[in-house]
Amino acid sequence: MLVSLAMLAACAPRQKAPIAPVAPPPPVEKPAEVKPGEVHRVAILVPLTGPNAPVGISLANAATLALVDTNKQGVRLTSYDTAALGAAGAANRALADGAQLILGPLLAADAAAVKSAAEAKGITMLSFSNDAAIAGGRLYVLGFQPAQSVSRVVDFAASRGTKKFAALVPEGVYGQRTSVAFTRAVAAHDAQVVALTSFARTQAALPVAARKVTDYDARLKQSATTTTTKRPDGTIATATRTTPPVAFEALLVADSGAIAAAFSPHLAKFGAQPGSYLMMGTELWNTEPGLGASPALRGAVFAAVPDQRFQSMSRRYQARFGGTPSRLSSLSYDAMLLAISSAGGQWKLGTAFPQQLLDDPQGFAGVDGIFRFKGNIAERGLEVQQVGQGGFTTVSPAPTAF
Repeated sequence: MLVSLAMLAACAPRQKAPIAPVAPPPPVEKPAEVKPGEVHRVAILVPLTGPNAPVGISLANAATLALVDTNKQGVRLTSYDTAALGAAGAANRALADGAQLILGPLLAADAAAVKSAAEAKGITMLSFSNDAAIAGGRLYVLGFQPAQSVSRVVDFAASRGTKKFAALVPEGVYGQRTSVAFTRAVAAHDAQVVALTSFARTQAALPVAARKVTDYDARLKQSATTTTTKRPDGTIATATRTTPPVAFEALLVADSGAIAAAFSPHLAKFGAQPGSYLMMGTELWNTEPGLGASPALRGAVFAAVPDQRFQSMSRRYQARFGGTPSRLSSLSYDAMLLAISSAGGQWKLGTAFPQQLLDDPQGFAGVDGIFRFKGNIAERGLEVQQVGQGGFTTVSPAPTAF
């Protein structure tokens, strides 16, 4: 059951322009009042106040934009502030108001706090978190998964003959999950992980991690010393040392592009010169359009959701609400499209959203391309982009069907 996107404007160019400064958060647009019982009731639980308000307001407004773009009647969307009411308080109020589907919350801890209350009422939740650990039951996770991004970019490199991989991963949960995804993806191609190094996000830690991942000390011990030679003019040529090259052909930096750029001079110092290996990034790079300004990152690749439709949605958002939407706003737009496509058809009036609709193996289509749920986690069709001086270029398109 693919959601039609024929109403969307033409796709934006693949090259990314710098993101304009974000205007003061616009007020959330409220849908028109309708009579109870005549509509499908959708609640969106997001922070509308506090430090996360800009993201929460973007999510709420993007869901409203999906209603506007489709001109769908018979669906009521109501926003609840998880910052002011608390996640549990917002959920209880939404459920008391008769919510039949919950979009959100944004944070994993909030989603976990809401899960039991929603399930007790038989209500499905489409969370915007990327924490796969909270998925299960009636709680679905829509957030972008780093494991999928890592697997896709490793697949890309392996398809071009790469056999020896290395990775730099940050300490913490994100790094641990990335490490598991990385080693599994490499093993799936009968390739080899020659180095896997974790690092703390401090300036002092970067050169230490670069030295370790390049195995510099061991390579230095293996250096061959050439014997002195006598030149024709009678002078003696100085003996030189030759250090073996690094063992890896591709290196994943499982962090932001800015961190990858900061690693580059340290890697070069220990024998990993730019251009001598393929640098790979993660989905985090997709929010950093200025990476092409760093010569060290040119030619690097990363996997992320397609961006063209988001650029089109962003322009419509700005025209209606002002300001620049959060990149995460596509999650609520697509969740709302899914709800709209079901309303009046398989989702009958007066009933909770039918959870089984999310099990469709063919999946759905939206601003971020195709996606489907496996184990209650959104599996996405990702494209591989390459960093260039003028922006990002798609070198491996996202699939159009599962």
